[in-house]
Amino acid sequence: MKITGYRSLTTTVDWGRPIGDVNGVIETGVTEVPILILETDIGVTGVGLGGHADIARVFPALEGEDPRAATALYDRMQAFVFKSGHGGSVFGAIGVADMALWDLKAKLAGEPLWRLLGGRDRKVSGYASALDYGLGDDELVALYETWAERGFTAAKLKGGREAGADVRRLLAVRDVLSRNSRAPAMMLDVNESLSRKQAVRHLALIEEKVDLSWIEEPVRRWDVDGHLAVGRGARAAVATGENLTGLEQYRPFLSAAAVDIVQAGSCWGITHFLRVAALAHAYDLPVSPVGYNTNPVAHAAAAVPNLLSHEIQDLGAPFGVDVDQEIVDGSIILGDRPGLGLEIDERAIAARSCDASWTTVAGPHVRPPRAGLRLVPDGGE
Repeated sequence: MKITGYRSLTTTVDWGRPIGDVNGVIETGVTEVPILILETDIGVTGVGLGGHADIARVFPALEGEDPRAATALYDRMQAFVFKSGHGGSVFGAIGVADMALWDLKAKLAGEPLWRLLGGRDRKVSGYASALDYGLGDDELVALYETWAERGFTAAKLKGGREAGADVRRLLAVRDVLSRNSRAPAMMLDVNESLSRKQAVRHLALIEEKVDLSWIEEPVRRWDVDGHLAVGRGARAAVATGENLTGLEQYRPFLSAAAVDIVQAGSCWGITHFLRVAALAHAYDLPVSPVGYNTNPVAHAAAAVPNLLSHEIQDLGAPFGVDVDQEIVDGSIILGDRPGLGLEIDERAIAARSCDASWTTVAGPHVRPPRAGLRLVPDGGE
């Protein structure tokens, strides 16, 4: 059995509302979802979701190989690019290919991936995270009403510009979720938008009014000392890691005790998440994967001992993608379809044009030039 090729296509997801964070908002609410399909000589294919623009650079490490060697092939892809480095979009391509390899491996075994990885329970606890920065207060409440109806008891809001507004919004959503819990868990993600002291001051103002479970990415992703300073000045836990690419970037955070909730980006793949979870477990720390369309890493999350909660960003699925899972009781309920449980309608996707993008100039994936450099919250760019 050999890997013989790949094909790539792009579909879209319509969020039905503006989405984004403090760094920017996509007003249309329509974004692209790249899909990678690995081909084999027996006709079985593996699916990976997420950006993989550099797949041509790493595919030679996979061509002709047996896809069941998923973990070894992950290392082989990294070894293949070691001179130029495995960060950024290359790491993304490796992660998405790794996701497709594990999908293949589980399909060939005739099992859902969560079961193949040793998971005992198909239920993966989650929290609502609606990329909600572009919504007004009334729209925010209405949106989280739908999450409350699904049994959610925890939510992460986007913020980081003005503490008073963050408090108001956190309290409003807490009230909505209080139908399901006497003390809903509330988190705040500021997406690297603050300097160290700004983050400390911002969090202190919020914690006067809100019992915050965690503050996420308060400073730049690589700033170990900054995360440590924020943690020392806060009651809330400090969460980070979704933008770290490789265990070597996690080690300084763990060694310095600068992180309390260890996160991992979904599009970095299955092997990456499993290794991050094992590293965090060695430090007695919980792990939490970042959400993505159809929640593919939930299969790996079901198999680790230190899962805290899985981010869930949307209740639907991208166009042309059918996923075998339910979102109920504040959790992801994984199905029994082999692999990741994904079925791709390639014909429907190919017949539909895709003009959506996460990387618009005003969007959340482009860092504003004045991020972390504002003296007042409403200062201009």
